[in-house]
Amino acid sequence: MHTAASQQRRLFLQAGAAITASMLAGTSSAQSPESAPDPVTDDQGKLDGQKVRLAVIGANNRGTALIKGFNANPNAEVVAVCDVDSDVLQRTAALINQPSGGKPTTYVDLRHVLDRPDIDAIVVATPNHWHAPATILGCAAGKHVYVEKPCSQTPEEGVLAVQAARKHDRVVMMGSQRRSWPAVIAAMNLVHSGRIGKVSYARTWYNNRRTSVGVGNQVPAPQTLDWDLWQGPAPRRPYVDNIVHYNWHWHWHWGNGELGNNGIHVLDLARWGMQVTYPNRVTAGGGKYRYQDDQQTPDTMMVTYDFPESKTITWEGLSWSPMGAHDTSVGVSFHGSEGTLVVFGQGYTLYDDHNKEIETVTDAGGDTAHLDQFVQCIRNGGTPNTDIQVAHDSTLLTHLGNMAYRTGGLLNINPKNGKPIDNQAATALWGREYEQGWKPIV
Repeated sequence: MHTAASQQRRLFLQAGAAITASMLAGTSSAQSPESAPDPVTDDQGKLDGQKVRLAVIGANNRGTALIKGFNANPNAEVVAVCDVDSDVLQRTAALINQPSGGKPTTYVDLRHVLDRPDIDAIVVATPNHWHAPATILGCAAGKHVYVEKPCSQTPEEGVLAVQAARKHDRVVMMGSQRRSWPAVIAAMNLVHSGRIGKVSYARTWYNNRRTSVGVGNQVPAPQTLDWDLWQGPAPRRPYVDNIVHYNWHWHWHWGNGELGNNGIHVLDLARWGMQVTYPNRVTAGGGKYRYQDDQQTPDTMMVTYDFPESKTITWEGLSWSPMGAHDTSVGVSFHGSEGTLVVFGQGYTLYDDHNKEIETVTDAGGDTAHLDQFVQCIRNGGTPNTDIQVAHDSTLLTHLGNMAYRTGGLLNINPKNGKPIDNQAATALWGREYEQGWKPIV
């Protein structure tokens, strides 16, 4: 027996790969959705003193870290892991020791995860082109959602993800963990309290020494990888041997470049500190300079965001050259009339208006507090500090920067909704194409 929500999900994904009994036999030891127990909840959908039962979708890289983080939380338990690569799936599942002594159920297709009524929330750690569709599906299935950054691959998807969270009254939180680091919270309080005076400018940056992605070859997908499910909502492309599991970031078809990959973290902090939402103008420049390879996104990039509040945020991304010994590879600096505050990886440094250091506060941060807030919001109610609306507003800055870069370098923006004005090329990038039958519908 399938619910209306279950039928809706099947219609939504009807063009996806059909999952046969033989495929499931080798990848899942799940009890059927019909036999799984229902969680005990109150009238608002909050859990009644139970552990939050989680399913992690996407087990590689960040997925592995999130599995460990959530399973270390005394109020949560990872009961299922889903990945389209059976090697990654089995390797990751083997790392988990549940309090009960068992192992999590493994799945290849997230639709089978969503059909389990005993799963309270999903953790989306897939490639970017799956982030918003999986979020929307999760909400429609009655699941709360923790989604890795960026929360969407396009602005349109971000809007739909917000709508899905509100329509189904779900907790949806993005993995911008710096919002939960004590030292960063303290830094933002200093900026907001006027400690460095009137703040008109914030500079953000990310530098790394990435190697070339090379030139790939079109070959058959590995037998352990369900390439069709990996592509999911994205229009089908042949398998190329230098895409999976990381270099999809540098292809517009699946990723958002370094701006969406790491720029989102610091732009989120800049927007938070500056207390702004949507810009009225975005300019972008740069290019791909270091390697001659398959990467499509820029390896050198500068974006300027001008806001109607007479404030400016800039982003500098340099993917092929690390910073010198006297600077940090990632950070945000807030510049005010009475001083400067620099937020770096471990904390912040406060300077007066003559560049004299006043104090430095460090805190290792980490995922723990951020993940716990998500769990507590599910158990007790409340809104996470990176609620999906906050997540979308910050992610939109990365999209607008990429859109400006791809369409000539300058966008005029409606500051009320964040949409480009009188620019057909940019408007065309507000959404994206989908494989037939896979477009998200709220």
